[in-house]
Amino acid sequence: MPKAKIVKKQAEKKVAKKVSPKAKPAAKVTADKTVKAVKGKKESKKPEVVAEPAEDKKDVISQYQVKEGDTGSPEVQVALLTKRIEKLVLHLKSNPADNHSRRGLLGIVSKRRRLINYLEKKDVKRYKAIATKLGLGK
Repeated sequence: MPKAKIVKKQAEKKVAKKVSPKAKPAAKVTADKTVKAVKGKKESKKPEVVAEPAEDKKDVISQYQVKEGDTGSPEVQVALLTKRIEKLVLHLKSNPADNHSRRGLLGIVSKRRRLINYLEKKDVKRYKAIATKLGLGK
């Protein structure tokens, strides 16, 4: 990095430090709209793009959803976690020394267990349905 750029960045940091932390952020005016500056976040010029789930994930969601467009119900979450667990178990069978993945697997299993316990307390009928469908049991 050239020395001129380093000196310029240091000067910018000094100017930024002089601004009072209690001061309200100034509004930045662009060509078509006004955007309020947020401390600690950079302004992105690109629109935020949400990635679509993969085909196998879509299949699991459509199979276990309670109603149309449902992606957050405990049934769907448990089914998705079960799918991830199955993939990780296969990975660990071929890579037994991969302790980082083993730790991740334990976290996923415990998260699924918490969701199943919640569903059992909330609605036993739904719990039994998902447990038999996925082949799970205590």
